[in-house]
Amino acid sequence: MKILIVYGSTTGNTAGIAEALAERIGNAGHDVTLLNAADASAEGLCNGYDAALFGCSAWGTDEVEMQDDFNTLFENFDAIGASGKKAACFASGDSSFEHFCGAVDVIENRLSGLGAVIMEEGLKVDGDYSGNKDDVDAWCDRIIEDL
Repeated sequence: MKILIVYGSTTGNTAGIAEALAERIGNAGHDVTLLNAADASAEGLCNGYDAALFGCSAWGTDEVEMQDDFNTLFENFDAIGASGKKAACFASGDSSFEHFCGAVDVIENRLSGLGAVIMEEGLKVDGDYSGNKDDVDAWCDRIIEDL
């Protein structure tokens, strides 16, 4: 299957998770495209893919504030072609913020509204991949099963 992984990362934590997911899914025999949100264009983004994973770091006290590059893409999410596609979301965050990894819920809701099929409950990680390897790998294994 062809899998798209799009991520927005400011500190590198979400990028590290995206890279680990791409490697693991690729090792399971799938064709994976890893794309930084800064290099992504919304128009037809999901076309040609069987599933898409979206990762975005987020913070915020009064409301969810998404990573800048991903937020720019998210503003045009209606154009990504998500209808009927399998999708899942992941985020790295800081649990001291009120909206810890709130981007997961916001992106999942938007994807559902666009007709995507959410494969797994979103992955919310406090910090980076190395500190959450078991949780990230277990979530990835469930994604692979759902493909």
